[in-house]
Amino acid sequence: MCGIVGYVGSDNARDYIIDGLKKLEYRGYDSAGIALQTEDGIIVRKKKGKIANLEQEISGEKLYGNTGIGHTRWATHGAPSDINSHPHISEDESIAIVHNGIVENYMDLKKWLNDEHGIVFKTETDSEVIAQLISVLNKGDLEEAVYQAVSMMRGAYAFGVISKNEPNKIIAYRKDAPLIAGLGKGCNFIASDIPALLKYLNKIYLIENDELVICTPDRVEIKNKEGQTVKRDILQVNWSLEDAEKDGYEHFMLKEIHEQPKAIRETLTRRLDENDNIFLDGISLTKEELENFNKVYIVACGTAYHAGLVGKYVIEKMARIPVEVDIASEFRYRDPFVDDKTLFIAISQSGETLDTLAALREAKSKGARILSVVNVVGSSVARESDDVFYTWAGPEIAVASTKAYTTQLICMYLIALYMGRLRETISDEYYNSILSELKATPAKIEKILDKAGEIENLAKYLYNRTNVFFIGRGLDSAVAYEGSLKLKEISYINSFAIAAGELKHGTIALMEPETIVISLATQDSLFEKMLSNIVEVKARMAHVVSVAKEGNTKIEESSTEVIYIPQCTDEVSPLLTVVPLQLFAYYVAREKGEDIDKPRNLAKSVTVE
Repeated sequence: MCGIVGYVGSDNARDYIIDGLKKLEYRGYDSAGIALQTEDGIIVRKKKGKIANLEQEISGEKLYGNTGIGHTRWATHGAPSDINSHPHISEDESIAIVHNGIVENYMDLKKWLNDEHGIVFKTETDSEVIAQLISVLNKGDLEEAVYQAVSMMRGAYAFGVISKNEPNKIIAYRKDAPLIAGLGKGCNFIASDIPALLKYLNKIYLIENDELVICTPDRVEIKNKEGQTVKRDILQVNWSLEDAEKDGYEHFMLKEIHEQPKAIRETLTRRLDENDNIFLDGISLTKEELENFNKVYIVACGTAYHAGLVGKYVIEKMARIPVEVDIASEFRYRDPFVDDKTLFIAISQSGETLDTLAALREAKSKGARILSVVNVVGSSVARESDDVFYTWAGPEIAVASTKAYTTQLICMYLIALYMGRLRETISDEYYNSILSELKATPAKIEKILDKAGEIENLAKYLYNRTNVFFIGRGLDSAVAYEGSLKLKEISYINSFAIAAGELKHGTIALMEPETIVISLATQDSLFEKMLSNIVEVKARMAHVVSVAKEGNTKIEESSTEVIYIPQCTDEVSPLLTVVPLQLFAYYVAREKGEDIDKPRNLAKSVTVE
C-alpha cells in the first residue's frame, strides 16, 4: 500500500529518493518523508499530504547525505499527519526505517518495549515499533538486529533501515510485501516497485519472502532467513521510463484507456502461432490433466474479480467445467472444498495483492493446481504459482485499473478457448470465429475511442448527479459491476450495479425522477429482456443511458441517450462495453475536479488484508 525507496552511493541521496517517490505516489499519497545519513546523524523530514508538500517543506534546506530512505504513505494505523508519516526514527535517533505493510502484533511489541526498555512512542503507527525494536536489539551489528526483530514480528511487510553507526549501508527485509533491489553504477537502490528506479537503471533483483538485502555503494547482497548468501539472477527490465510517463495525456488513466488496443494486441498475438494455435506461456495443461479437474476456482479482488466473473462465463461455456468465482478476502475463511482435482486461477494486476496471495497459499496447501494471471513479471503471485499467464498491459500507474482489466479478459478468453479445444467441447468453427472476434477487438476499441467526445459531452451534463445505477444481464451484469466501480473510485459518486432481473426485487424502490441508470444491453440473446427492464426504470422517470450494439436502434425508444459499440458476438462484448464506461467515469471525475490518478483512500497495490 505504501511506497519505499532507498539510495546508497556517492551523490546526494535526497534527489534520487524524491524522484523515486514521485514515481511511486500511486502506491500512497497521504504523506511523504525522507531520512538521510549525514555527518550530524540521521536527519528526518516528513510532511502530511502529497510529495509536493514535502518538496516545499525542504526546498530551502541544504540537506545532504550519500545514503537515505524515503516513503510515500497510504495510512493504515494512525491518521495521516506529519507525526505519523514515515520515516520513523528510534528514541535514541540511531535508527530510521520506512515500512510497507502491517505488523500485526505491534501492540504486544509496543508494550514490551515500553515495559522492559522504557520506550515512549511518538506516533499511532505500527511502523514505529520496527525502528524502536531494532534500536533496542542493536548491539553493534545492524544485520543481526534486523534478524532478531523480524523473528519477533508477525504480519506482512517490507522495510528499509539505516543506522547512524553504519554509514553507506541500507538493510531491507521482505515478508509478503513487494521489494526489489536496483543495480546502478557506483550506487544501489531498494524500492517497492520498478518505476521508482527506471530513470537510473534497468537491472534489478527480485527479493523473495524472508530475505534480507544489504546495499552498499558497490554491492547488493541477498541473504535468506538463516543468514546464508543467496545467488539471484538479474532481471533486465524491458520497458522504458517513457512507458511509465503520461506522454502528453492529462492523466495516466486517460493514457491507459487509450493504450488498450495496443495492450490487447500484445496480450493476444504473443500467444498465437502462425496457424492460430494458442500457447499459454509454456503452461503444460494436457487433456488428461484437464479431465482430472472437477472444478475451477477463480479468485481475485476488485477489478480482477470482475474479470473473473467474465472468466467464469466463458470457461463454463467453452470448456464445460464448473467454475466458481470468489472474492479473495472471503475465500480462505469459509473453508472452501479444494483438493488435487481443483484448478485455482488467481487474477491480480500487481501480483502482490495480499488477500489473493493468501487464498492462493490456502488452495496450494490443499493440493490445487495454481494458474495465475498477472501483469508484473516476478511478482509474489507469479512466483508462488505452478503456472503463470502474463498479461502484456505494460505499466499501469493510475489507481483505477483499465488496460489491466481488458488484458485480463483476453487471458480469460484464451484460457477458455485453449481448454475447450483440448477437451473437444467446442468445434473448430466456433474456435476460429471467437478468435477472429478477439483479433478484431483492438480496431473496434479504437472506433469507440474516436467518439470519446460524445461521452465527454454526456459527462458534462450528468456529472453533478449523486446516485447512479448500472444494470445488465448475462455478461453485461459482470461489466456493470466494473463500470460502477470505476465511477465510484474516481468520482466518489454513490453508484452500484445489479443484475437487471433483480430490479423488481427491491432496488426499483430507489428509483426517483432523474436518477441515472446506465443500462447495458449488448447481449443479443437477452436484448428484449433488457428492453423490458429499461422500460421499468424509465416509467419511474429515470434518466437512462443505454449501451447497445450498432444497429439495435429500437433501444432509443426507451432510453434518454444511447452509446453504440461496434457489432460483435455476445461472448466478446465485455471487451468493448467497458470502454465507454471507463471514459464516462474519467470525464465525470474530471468535470468534478477530482484527482483522477490518485483517488482518496485508495492505493494501487493492496498489500494488507
